[in-house]
Amino acid sequence: VQLQASGGGLVQAGGTLKLSCLASGSVFSAIVLGWYRQAPGNERELVATIRKDGSITYGESVKGRFTISKDSGKNAVYLQMNSLKPEDTAVYYCHYRKNSVSAYWGRGTQVTVSS
Repeated sequence: VQLQASGGGLVQAGGTLKLSCLASGSVFSAIVLGWYRQAPGNERELVATIRKDGSITYGESVKGRFTISKDSGKNAVYLQMNSLKPEDTAVYYCHYRKNSVSAYWGRGTQVTVSS
């Protein structure tokens, strides 16, 4: 499965961005889809995941500001980011878990939030 993330960019604090991730495989088949991020010097951290049953998990720092969604018809997963903060600056990665042994990462898209 190949994942292509897009939608990153430079935005001022308080602004919005919407990330998109297009998958070459069926997102309907994925047991988990998600977004993670990694800032320089930091470990990769969870932003949001959406499971096959529709249940959603958010990282504590983005709760109430970010929304994950998926469109099985378009094989896409999205991340709507509102009220962005400088600390949201990171490379954002799309993640696709097919089953317990197979998972895939996209190349990432840079999000930079200026103060």
